Amino acid sequence: MGRLLAIVVVIWLVIGVLAAFQRGYFGDNKDVSCKEFADTALTIVAGPLNYVGLNPKVECKDVKAPQPSQ
Repeated sequence: MGRLLAIVVVIWLVIGVLAAFQRGYFGDNKDVSCKEFADTALTIVAGPLNYVGLNPKVECKDVKAPQPSQ
């Protein structure tokens, strides 16, 4: 049972990578934003659901990171 589940998960993720590739998420852009990374990751995790109309998107808010004390 575990082996079957592992095979299904691998196939699911491979389909997700193919969907992300078709959408052009693996370009040569070296400056990746939070939104681009999250959209790519969600597309991969959504796997075959991408082909039935699910188009996951993430909205990253500008988060102010704490600055070191001076």
